Amino acid sequence: MVKELIKTKNLKLWFTDNYVLHDLDFTVYEKKITALIGPSGCGKSTLLRSFNRMNDLIPECKIEGEILLEGQNIYDSKADVTDVRTKIGMVFQRPNPFPKTIYNNVAYGLQIRGEKRKSVLDDVVEKSLRDAWIWDEVKDRLHTSALSLSGGQQQRMCIARALANQPKVLLLDEPTSALDPKSTAKIEELCIDLKDKVTILIVTHNIAQAGRISDYTTFMYLGDIIEFGETKRVFTVPKDKRTEDYLTGVFG
Repeated sequence: MVKELIKTKNLKLWFTDNYVLHDLDFTVYEKKITALIGPSGCGKSTLLRSFNRMNDLIPECKIEGEILLEGQNIYDSKADVTDVRTKIGMVFQRPNPFPKTIYNNVAYGLQIRGEKRKSVLDDVVEKSLRDAWIWDEVKDRLHTSALSLSGGQQQRMCIARALANQPKVLLLDEPTSALDPKSTAKIEELCIDLKDKVTILIVTHNIAQAGRISDYTTFMYLGDIIEFGETKRVFTVPKDKRTEDYLTGVFG
Protein backbone atom coordinates (compact mmCIF):
# COMPACT_ATOMS: atom_id res chain seq x y z
CA MET A 1 0.00 0.00 0.00
CA VAL A 2 1.66 3.21 -1.16
CA LYS A 3 1.33 6.20 1.14
CA GLU A 4 1.07 9.82 0.04
CA LEU A 5 3.84 11.91 1.59
CA ILE A 6 3.63 15.17 -0.35
CA LYS A 7 0.66 16.59 -2.18
CA THR A 8 0.40 19.86 -4.09
CA LYS A 9 -2.96 21.57 -4.48
CA ASN A 10 -3.53 24.23 -7.16
CA LEU A 11 0.16 25.16 -7.06
CA LYS A 12 0.89 28.24 -9.16
CA LEU A 13 4.18 30.12 -9.44
CA TRP A 14 5.29 33.30 -11.15
CA PHE A 15 8.64 35.03 -11.57
CA THR A 16 7.46 38.64 -11.95
CA ASP A 17 4.97 38.34 -14.86
CA ASN A 18 6.30 35.00 -16.11
CA TYR A 19 3.72 32.33 -15.22
CA VAL A 20 5.93 29.26 -14.69
CA LEU A 21 3.86 26.60 -12.87
CA HIS A 22 0.23 26.29 -13.89
CA ASP A 23 -2.19 25.10 -11.21
CA LEU A 24 -0.40 21.84 -10.44
CA ASP A 25 -1.90 18.93 -8.51
CA PHE A 26 0.82 16.40 -7.84
CA THR A 27 1.54 13.54 -5.44
CA VAL A 28 4.82 12.14 -4.12
CA TYR A 29 4.61 8.68 -2.58
CA GLU A 30 6.60 7.66 0.48
CA LYS A 31 9.74 5.53 0.09
CA LYS A 32 9.52 5.69 -3.70
CA ILE A 33 11.63 7.40 -6.36
CA THR A 34 9.68 9.87 -8.49
CA ALA A 35 11.34 11.28 -11.62
CA LEU A 36 10.48 14.67 -13.10
CA ILE A 37 11.21 14.71 -16.83
CA GLY A 38 10.53 17.15 -19.64
CA PRO A 39 12.31 19.55 -21.99
CA SER A 40 14.46 22.42 -20.73
CA GLY A 41 12.44 25.32 -19.39
CA CYS A 42 9.31 23.29 -18.65
CA GLY A 43 9.40 24.03 -14.89
CA LYS A 44 10.94 20.84 -13.47
CA SER A 45 13.63 22.46 -11.34
CA THR A 46 11.28 25.28 -10.30
CA LEU A 47 8.77 22.69 -9.08
CA LEU A 48 11.52 20.76 -7.28
CA ARG A 49 12.75 23.91 -5.53
CA SER A 50 9.21 24.70 -4.41
CA PHE A 51 9.23 21.60 -2.22
CA ASN A 52 11.83 23.00 0.17
CA ARG A 53 11.02 26.68 -0.38
CA MET A 54 14.23 27.47 -2.25
CA ASN A 55 12.26 29.76 -4.54
CA ASP A 56 11.63 31.99 -1.49
CA LEU A 57 15.16 33.27 -2.05
CA ILE A 58 14.16 34.84 -5.38
CA PRO A 59 12.58 38.27 -4.67
CA GLU A 60 10.34 38.34 -7.77
CA CYS A 61 8.84 34.90 -7.03
CA LYS A 62 5.13 34.64 -6.17
CA ILE A 63 3.50 31.35 -5.15
CA GLU A 64 -0.15 30.41 -4.69
CA GLY A 65 -1.69 27.10 -3.65
CA GLU A 66 -0.50 24.53 -1.15
CA ILE A 67 2.25 21.96 -0.74
CA LEU A 68 1.28 19.51 1.97
CA LEU A 69 3.94 17.44 3.73
CA GLU A 70 2.13 14.77 5.74
CA GLY A 71 -0.95 17.00 5.61
CA GLN A 72 0.80 20.18 6.79
CA ASN A 73 1.10 23.10 4.35
CA ILE A 74 4.78 24.05 4.14
CA TYR A 75 3.74 27.50 2.85
CA ASP A 76 1.53 28.22 5.85
CA SER A 77 2.47 31.51 7.52
CA LYS A 78 3.34 29.58 10.70
CA ALA A 79 5.61 27.08 8.93
CA ASP A 80 9.28 27.18 9.98
CA VAL A 81 11.37 27.36 6.78
CA THR A 82 14.44 25.90 8.50
CA ASP A 83 12.35 22.95 9.68
CA VAL A 84 10.98 22.49 6.15
CA ARG A 85 14.50 22.39 4.70
CA THR A 86 15.60 19.93 7.37
CA LYS A 87 12.76 17.56 6.50
CA ILE A 88 13.17 18.08 2.75
CA GLY A 89 16.87 18.03 1.86
CA MET A 90 18.31 19.01 -1.51
CA VAL A 91 21.28 18.02 -3.64
CA PHE A 92 22.12 20.23 -6.61
CA GLN A 93 23.23 19.70 -10.17
CA ARG A 94 26.87 20.38 -9.43
CA PRO A 95 28.47 19.17 -6.20
CA ASN A 96 28.64 22.08 -3.76
CA PRO A 97 30.87 21.06 -0.84
CA PHE A 98 31.52 23.77 1.71
CA PRO A 99 35.18 24.84 2.03
CA LYS A 100 35.44 22.76 5.20
CA THR A 101 36.61 19.29 6.12
CA ILE A 102 34.60 16.26 5.01
CA TYR A 103 33.58 15.76 8.66
CA ASN A 104 32.38 19.33 9.12
CA ASN A 105 30.48 19.28 5.84
CA VAL A 106 28.44 16.29 6.96
CA ALA A 107 28.05 17.50 10.55
CA TYR A 108 27.13 21.05 9.50
CA GLY A 109 23.35 20.75 9.82
CA LEU A 110 23.59 19.33 13.34
CA GLN A 111 26.21 21.86 14.38
CA ILE A 112 24.15 24.89 13.34
CA ARG A 113 21.25 23.48 15.34
CA GLY A 114 23.48 23.45 18.41
CA GLU A 115 24.63 19.82 18.64
CA LYS A 116 28.07 19.82 20.26
CA ARG A 117 28.43 16.28 21.62
CA LYS A 118 31.33 14.70 19.76
CA SER A 119 29.96 11.18 20.15
CA VAL A 120 26.66 12.17 18.52
CA LEU A 121 28.38 14.02 15.68
CA ASP A 122 30.81 11.13 15.12
CA ASP A 123 27.95 8.62 14.89
CA VAL A 124 25.87 10.74 12.52
CA VAL A 125 28.84 11.51 10.25
CA GLU A 126 29.79 7.84 9.98
CA LYS A 127 26.22 6.64 9.43
CA SER A 128 25.51 9.30 6.81
CA LEU A 129 28.72 8.60 4.90
CA ARG A 130 27.98 4.87 5.03
CA ASP A 131 24.44 5.45 3.78
CA ALA A 132 25.89 7.50 0.91
CA TRP A 133 28.35 4.71 0.03
CA ILE A 134 31.45 6.80 0.61
CA TRP A 135 32.60 5.94 4.16
CA ASP A 136 35.26 3.43 3.09
CA GLU A 137 36.74 5.95 0.66
CA VAL A 138 37.04 8.81 3.16
CA LYS A 139 37.17 7.32 6.67
CA ASP A 140 40.93 7.91 6.90
CA ARG A 141 40.74 11.54 5.77
CA LEU A 142 37.65 12.94 7.44
CA HIS A 143 39.57 16.00 8.59
CA THR A 144 40.91 16.94 5.15
CA SER A 145 39.16 19.38 2.82
CA ALA A 146 36.04 18.15 1.05
CA LEU A 147 37.29 20.07 -1.99
CA SER A 148 40.01 17.44 -2.42
CA LEU A 149 37.41 14.78 -3.34
CA SER A 150 36.61 13.82 -6.94
CA GLY A 151 33.38 15.10 -8.47
CA GLY A 152 31.53 11.83 -7.89
CA GLN A 153 32.80 11.62 -4.32
CA GLN A 154 31.78 15.23 -3.67
CA GLN A 155 28.26 14.50 -4.87
CA ARG A 156 27.95 11.45 -2.62
CA MET A 157 29.31 13.53 0.28
CA CYS A 158 26.64 16.17 -0.47
CA ILE A 159 24.04 13.39 -0.31
CA ALA A 160 25.53 12.32 3.04
CA ARG A 161 25.30 15.94 4.24
CA ALA A 162 21.60 15.98 3.39
CA LEU A 163 21.02 12.56 4.98
CA ALA A 164 22.64 13.70 8.25
CA ASN A 165 19.52 15.78 8.96
CA GLN A 166 17.37 12.63 8.71
CA PRO A 167 15.11 14.13 6.03
CA LYS A 168 11.81 12.62 5.01
CA VAL A 169 12.45 13.65 1.40
CA LEU A 170 15.57 14.04 -0.71
CA LEU A 171 15.36 16.37 -3.72
CA LEU A 172 17.93 15.68 -6.44
CA ASP A 173 18.27 18.29 -9.20
CA GLU A 174 20.04 16.53 -12.08
CA PRO A 175 22.57 15.07 -9.62
CA THR A 176 24.61 13.22 -12.25
CA SER A 177 24.68 15.73 -15.12
CA ALA A 178 28.22 16.87 -14.21
CA LEU A 179 29.55 13.36 -13.55
CA ASP A 180 31.30 10.68 -15.62
CA PRO A 181 29.43 7.44 -16.49
CA LYS A 182 31.02 5.41 -13.66
CA SER A 183 30.11 8.01 -11.02
CA THR A 184 26.63 8.32 -12.55
CA ALA A 185 26.05 4.57 -12.25
CA LYS A 186 27.13 4.67 -8.60
CA ILE A 187 24.69 7.51 -7.79
CA GLU A 188 21.88 5.64 -9.54
CA GLU A 189 22.56 2.47 -7.55
CA LEU A 190 22.77 4.55 -4.39
CA CYS A 191 19.36 6.10 -5.06
CA ILE A 192 17.77 2.68 -5.40
CA ASP A 193 19.39 1.61 -2.12
CA LEU A 194 18.32 4.80 -0.30
CA LYS A 195 14.62 4.64 -1.11
CA ASP A 196 14.11 2.23 1.80
CA LYS A 197 15.20 5.10 4.07
CA VAL A 198 14.03 8.28 2.34
CA THR A 199 11.59 9.39 -0.35
CA ILE A 200 13.41 10.65 -3.46
CA LEU A 201 12.27 13.19 -6.03
CA ILE A 202 14.72 13.55 -8.93
CA VAL A 203 14.85 15.94 -11.87
CA THR A 204 16.67 14.38 -14.81
CA HIS A 205 17.18 15.14 -18.50
CA ASN A 206 18.36 11.57 -18.91
CA ILE A 207 15.24 9.65 -19.93
CA ALA A 208 17.04 6.31 -19.64
CA GLN A 209 18.04 7.20 -16.07
CA ALA A 210 14.43 7.90 -15.15
CA GLY A 211 13.48 4.53 -16.62
CA ARG A 212 16.21 2.73 -14.70
CA ILE A 213 15.72 4.08 -11.20
CA SER A 214 12.27 5.62 -10.71
CA ASP A 215 9.05 4.04 -9.50
CA TYR A 216 6.92 6.96 -10.75
CA THR A 217 7.46 9.42 -13.56
CA THR A 218 6.01 12.87 -14.10
CA PHE A 219 6.25 14.43 -17.56
CA MET A 220 6.13 18.22 -17.55
CA TYR A 221 5.69 20.53 -20.52
CA LEU A 222 5.46 24.33 -20.53
CA GLY A 223 4.57 24.58 -16.84
CA ASP A 224 1.94 21.83 -16.85
CA ILE A 225 2.00 18.24 -15.64
CA ILE A 226 1.03 16.35 -18.77
CA GLU A 227 1.28 12.85 -17.38
CA PHE A 228 2.00 11.09 -14.11
CA GLY A 229 2.02 7.41 -13.26
CA GLU A 230 4.11 4.32 -12.58
CA THR A 231 7.27 4.57 -14.66
CA LYS A 232 6.74 1.24 -16.42
CA ARG A 233 3.31 2.35 -17.62
CA VAL A 234 4.34 5.89 -18.59
CA PHE A 235 7.29 4.58 -20.61
CA THR A 236 5.45 1.74 -22.36
CA VAL A 237 1.89 3.03 -22.82
CA PRO A 238 1.86 6.81 -22.34
CA LYS A 239 -1.63 8.27 -22.35
CA ASP A 240 -0.68 11.59 -23.95
CA LYS A 241 0.85 11.96 -27.42
CA ARG A 242 3.21 14.66 -26.10
CA THR A 243 4.65 12.20 -23.57
CA GLU A 244 5.21 9.64 -26.31
CA ASP A 245 6.84 12.25 -28.55
CA TYR A 246 9.20 13.34 -25.78
CA LEU A 247 10.16 9.79 -24.82
CA THR A 248 10.83 8.83 -28.44
CA GLY A 249 12.91 11.94 -29.16
CA VAL A 250 10.49 13.80 -31.43
CA PHE A 251 11.25 16.86 -29.29
CA GLY A 252 13.34 17.47 -26.19
